[in-house]
Amino acid sequence: MDQHTLRQSAGAKRNSKRVGRGPGSGTGTSAGRGRKGQGKRGSVRTGFEGGQIPLVRRVPHLRGFKNFMRVEYQAVNLDTLTERFPAGSTIDAAALAALRLIDDVKSPYKILSRGAVGHALKVTAPRISATAKEAITAAGGSFEETAPADRTPRNRVHRRKATV
Repeated sequence: MDQHTLRQSAGAKRNSKRVGRGPGSGTGTSAGRGRKGQGKRGSVRTGFEGGQIPLVRRVPHLRGFKNFMRVEYQAVNLDTLTERFPAGSTIDAAALAALRLIDDVKSPYKILSRGAVGHALKVTAPRISATAKEAITAAGGSFEETAPADRTPRNRVHRRKATV
């Protein structure tokens, strides 16, 4: 058996679908994208119904609604920071990613207050819970919150506005 005699077994590789290669190919002219409209000319995200309320929002009791804009923060607890970092050390995304406490340097994370802080730490994080802030300062450490939560009401009239 030589390298030039090797072959793949039957059915192991499927050729890619070549679209727009003439009427005899079966996927010529419109290349499988239909005739006129948005689907032919550009891209439309999954679940988009042309501005109509989508099915997942029309019948939320059947499937629910998952907000695609939601940011999932990874949780990092104070007891984990206390046992992994010595006193006076600086904790940021690079230090947490080096110890595999978060997935990536760019991934968002939040410091939570499970456990006690035994020594002073200098914490820099996108989000820090209120009780974690108290525990860090009580232990003599400091913190910096780079992306605090924005709790302002948006796109709606505030209900408790005084009528004049």
